Amino acid sequence: MAGAAGWRWLVVAAGIVLLCSLPVLASTLPVSVPQMSAAQLRARILASRSMAFSGYAESDATFGLPPLGAFSSVADLLDGITKMEVWQASPTRWRVDTLSDASERDMYQAGTTTQYTWDSQQELLTEITGAQTIRLPVAADLVPSALAIRIITQAGSHATFGLLPPRRVAGQAAAGLRVTPTDPSSTIGQVDVWANPGDGLPLLVEILARGSTKPALESEFFQVSPWHPDSALLTPRHVPGNGFAVTSANAFRGVLSNVLSRPLPPTLDGRSLISAPVFGTGVYGNGLAPFVVLAIHGGYNFIEDAISAGATPFTSQFSHGAYASAPLVNLVLIHEPFTHAVFLLAGFVSRTVLMNAAQDLVAFR
Repeated sequence: MAGAAGWRWLVVAAGIVLLCSLPVLASTLPVSVPQMSAAQLRARILASRSMAFSGYAESDATFGLPPLGAFSSVADLLDGITKMEVWQASPTRWRVDTLSDASERDMYQAGTTTQYTWDSQQELLTEITGAQTIRLPVAADLVPSALAIRIITQAGSHATFGLLPPRRVAGQAAAGLRVTPTDPSSTIGQVDVWANPGDGLPLLVEILARGSTKPALESEFFQVSPWHPDSALLTPRHVPGNGFAVTSANAFRGVLSNVLSRPLPPTLDGRSLISAPVFGTGVYGNGLAPFVVLAIHGGYNFIEDAISAGATPFTSQFSHGAYASAPLVNLVLIHEPFTHAVFLLAGFVSRTVLMNAAQDLVAFR
């Protein structure tokens, strides 16, 4: 009897080992996907924008920029692991829960002009009304599907597209697409996207800096599947005893509320102004070599804070400031002479481009 019991426990243990090893075994299985061109895969990925799905994803970012106190809300997104549960009914109706050991922060998109956030630490539900013309990055921007579609759309005709060997992601055979910027000043060397070849849903995104072999940003679904939208999951509930607030999109900008209302030059360092959501903000450059400019009122302390955090100070003929360089992103802060304004420039371009653009800014009248 003792021997029989021993064998039974051995069988159970072997079964547990087998079950635990299934994900590893699945990842080593041969992967094959239907034949298609890079253009076909690109089109299929873009067409997945309206797909309803749910899943769990993680992003891992190592941007390496010095932390700025005014932008502390995005620091963890740019350096560290972000864990996300995702439910999407459409591009304008979704929910993303950002999880950590200490708290949970949920974001609900309920149409084009209404958003909700839930903060478990503060036990506060906030309704945000109005269209958001400018905002800081949020966890939802790092969901693999949203990130891939945004990058491919932004790249447009200013990148080349090629196929990559398929690989298994989230238990699915995924087709690979490489996006390579054509602008030599872009700090992005390549963006690799793996997507379900059937519905085109992006499952994994890797962004590599120029000359690097390790992703500076990686976002991956570990579990994802088509989903029949459930309004109960997409509608936040105000529980009695918890806080509730209503605010406008403009009031929810945080540090961006200090943007100085003033026109920006039509070009900087030879790069055209592509969009200017509000006065004092602008996006310059095409494809995967863009940079953003913010004119910040009373932002003089930003320069000192940046230097204290590790940025390098500089002086020029017209002004002074600080810069910080990382493989993927560069940042420049420069004081506008005879004012209390500071220009912040940041983007996926070389430091030389940003420094030249900064000098153009302070010389602009």
